[in-house]
Amino acid sequence: MRLIALIEGLSYLFLLFIAMPLKYFAGLPQVVTVAGGLHGLFFVLYLIALINVTIADGWKFGRVLFTFVIAFVPFGNFILDSRLRKE
Repeated sequence: MRLIALIEGLSYLFLLFIAMPLKYFAGLPQVVTVAGGLHGLFFVLYLIALINVTIADGWKFGRVLFTFVIAFVPFGNFILDSRLRKE
């Protein structure tokens, strides 16, 4: 879970802070197409990992909800990683 969360978080940051500026300021929309597709794949893998740990470790609804919502916050998956590392 931690690994895919970090990969998904990094892909989100790349999309927001590198691909989107390249699209709008450098006229390179294909960067967003590629980065967005990869980020979408990583997000689906993140959801699968979330379902897996929910079932395997018996995560409560609040924790699952927090883990889902934090994926939409820039740098949020790094907060999640620090919490998971403490366990």
